[in-house]
Amino acid sequence: MQSAYNTQKRSAFLDVYRGSAVLLMMIFHFCWDLRDFDFLTFSIHDPFWVYFRKVILLLFLSAVGWSSYLAHISMKQKKAPFWRRDAKLFCSAAGISLVTYLAVPDQWIYFGILHFIFIASLITRPFAGWPIVSALIGASIVFLYQLTHWLHFPNAFAMITQYISLPSRTLDIVFPFPWLGVVLIGPIIGHLRWHQWSLPNNLLTSILAYMGRHALPFYLLHQLVLYSLVALSKIIATSLL
Repeated sequence: MQSAYNTQKRSAFLDVYRGSAVLLMMIFHFCWDLRDFDFLTFSIHDPFWVYFRKVILLLFLSAVGWSSYLAHISMKQKKAPFWRRDAKLFCSAAGISLVTYLAVPDQWIYFGILHFIFIASLITRPFAGWPIVSALIGASIVFLYQLTHWLHFPNAFAMITQYISLPSRTLDIVFPFPWLGVVLIGPIIGHLRWHQWSLPNNLLTSILAYMGRHALPFYLLHQLVLYSLVALSKIIATSLL
């Protein structure tokens, strides 16, 4: 999600790729808000919504590994530190935890997408310079998760919430597997130079690229705007009945 690369010329393709994930995330949360205010009726456990969320995670997390590869190349050339990027992501994740704890203490986010991206970025960084090795490890994690039960740990969540004072329900949680594998596959996308692919210059790509360049602010602020709009619509609709 974070813009983890800083080259002289940004990759429009990677920005649009990440911006597409931001757009899908906003659609997902907008539908969630409509459901909360009874404008829509659906179960979040329906296969459509389960896979919709997986597509969003796939795009975001592969972009994390991809941009880690570009950051490795850029930082090796410029000798610039990673700590500013890490600090921004850490503070954003901590801010999400604090805000949700104050707003919904029984469902606050203690390990959501930003928390996972922060940890996964640290884990992936040593492998960014060896994209083929990273991809092999990542693919192994994904295949082991899909084909066996070795990485499922079905009782881990219950055990953690039993021994640590955390709510048994949370607004967002990302388990390490198989998603760490997706992040580790990301560097091979950079190694294959996908970021050099050209795109048509039109309004849609411009909007998506802008959203991709500012993915973190969009993530932090979009629900405040969407939820407020849906809540206001509910108040207006109720008053007109």
